[in-house]
Amino acid sequence: MKKKKVNLRDLNKTSSDTHKRNDAHNQSSAESIVKFKVYVPAIFSFVMLIIGIAMDYFDVAFFKDWIRIVWYAVAYLPVGFPVIKEGWNSIKNGDFFTEFLLMSIATIGAFAIGEYPEGVAVMLFYAVGELFQSAAVKRAKGSIKALLDVRPNEALVYRDNNYVSVNPETVAIGEKVQVRVGEKIPLDGILLSEKGSFNTAALTGESKPDTIAKGEKVFAGSINLDGVIEIKTTKEFKDSSIARILDMVQNATARKSKTELFIRKFAKIYTPIVVFLAIALTFLPYFFVDDYVFSDWLYRALIFLVISCPCALVISIPLGYFGGLGAASKNGILFKGASYLDEMTKVNTVVMDKTGTVTKGVFKIKEIKAIGWKEPEFMKYLMAMEEQSTHPIAKAIMDYKADGEDFQASEVSEVAGKGLKGTVNGKTVLVGNKPLMISNNIEVPSETDNIVESIVMVSIEGKFAGYVIIADELKDDAHEAIKQIRESGISKIIMLSGDKDSITQQVAKEMGIDTAKGGLLPEDKLNEVEKLMSENDGRVAFIGDGINDAPVLAVSDVGIAMGGLGSDVAIETADVIIQTDQPSKIAKAIKIGRSTRRIVYQNIALAFGVKAVVLVLGAVGLATMWEAVFADVGVALLAILNAVRLQKMKW
Repeated sequence: MKKKKVNLRDLNKTSSDTHKRNDAHNQSSAESIVKFKVYVPAIFSFVMLIIGIAMDYFDVAFFKDWIRIVWYAVAYLPVGFPVIKEGWNSIKNGDFFTEFLLMSIATIGAFAIGEYPEGVAVMLFYAVGELFQSAAVKRAKGSIKALLDVRPNEALVYRDNNYVSVNPETVAIGEKVQVRVGEKIPLDGILLSEKGSFNTAALTGESKPDTIAKGEKVFAGSINLDGVIEIKTTKEFKDSSIARILDMVQNATARKSKTELFIRKFAKIYTPIVVFLAIALTFLPYFFVDDYVFSDWLYRALIFLVISCPCALVISIPLGYFGGLGAASKNGILFKGASYLDEMTKVNTVVMDKTGTVTKGVFKIKEIKAIGWKEPEFMKYLMAMEEQSTHPIAKAIMDYKADGEDFQASEVSEVAGKGLKGTVNGKTVLVGNKPLMISNNIEVPSETDNIVESIVMVSIEGKFAGYVIIADELKDDAHEAIKQIRESGISKIIMLSGDKDSITQQVAKEMGIDTAKGGLLPEDKLNEVEKLMSENDGRVAFIGDGINDAPVLAVSDVGIAMGGLGSDVAIETADVIIQTDQPSKIAKAIKIGRSTRRIVYQNIALAFGVKAVVLVLGAVGLATMWEAVFADVGVALLAILNAVRLQKMKW
């Protein structure tokens, strides 16, 4: 009987895959156990509290004196001890007045005056609030953390006539890397294979697969969808687009908004004031009230402490900004910090570059006009000449598809500043601008005088044979972008470009932009933007895409870079990066900023409003510890739920 040959490589791969699945299962089980353990103290305290309250209600005979105290103490410790410990550590570090200290004083004080169930309840609900906060923060960071999952962890590099698996950080520039179907591209590079299809959703927010041709750029973190491909690396891992984006994402939350910074400073002043007011509320009535009872006024002071705990503000405001940053990231918009979410809401003027921002930055044939020749034959003469040139306009012309055999040019020479002269099929051919035609006594039709785009004129055997108009294409969503920016309440939209003024004006007119200036150097753009910023409290957002826009991106109130995956300078300089290269995302960025600010202001109003009412009721003896719990933990929970709404919003 013939034995089937066993492929050791396949066997090892199968074994490896099995181990990976088992490891993933074990890891998932371990994570579930860890998550459950987090909730155990709160569940234990809750069960003990409910049983204790039930025994109090039914007046169980043995549930008296020290047994009752011990029961509630055991219920208190799982949730209370971590808070007391945190408060003690804060005191040791010189930070006396924290919410941990407030909660510790209030609950221990409740035990001191015999209000055991309320002391446990306050700390239990505080612990539950912290758990809710932790879960909400994780959810708000979900879209941001999703980027961390696209960090490639291995690269198959061609070394010593074989592909070996190594850490991407050890791969040098210029090495050849193989990427299999379903794997992540480990480093930025150029595609060596004929073509490839890639999922770039984690990088750009764009769900549609991106098809790349041989010689074009591919970016680390993209997922290969179709066949085994090879790339040549162009950057080290630390300089790759994904590494830079990850670094910015991780640092974004460290850049606080002014609102967030104010609340944190406010809490540091507010907390000691509250502690001293609570002390005053306990002892001062002794001098003014005839029937002063220490335990009654201490109880009021403890209620006052619980109500005034600033955790609802300290938790919900950063959480609101987390939500905004996460929602933006999910939509392919990267804010470099919470402060820029705030700045985006104040913008009243949008200034944009033209090439690469609202246009694709790639020359395409817009119109072909052949005079006395059939179009395909005319184009073959032109293409034979332009094949000798490396100019971007020549590349656009060479993209034309003509049936039949190509023509060959000979004796091609360049006429400085004017074009090319050569021979095709034995005929003298001139290709270039109007001065080239005039200098060779070629009569040019007057209709060409009104064409503002780049025009390539052709003469064959001393006669004008036609022309081709070359233009930069508008991006697919360019018109929609202007419409949405106007709908978001911004009426002042300006275009500044280094391209010819006539072309800039035509593009601006086509897009419905009222003001445009062309022929500008980088310093001219800078002067124009600075002038706008100084006029009538102007808050300017500038949108650009490259090195020449870097000075303006840096000086504007909000610098927005288009196509952040490809432009290193834009990534370094801008405050906001539109990762999908779509100008329509600008309006979305403004809307996300406004939604975030609205949520944050709602949370501030909710926290202050409820606390003010219950503080007054507590001071005059009309509120119990249960109302205090709602005013603190309840408000914090409501604020957290409100902030989480940002993850569900559509813009």
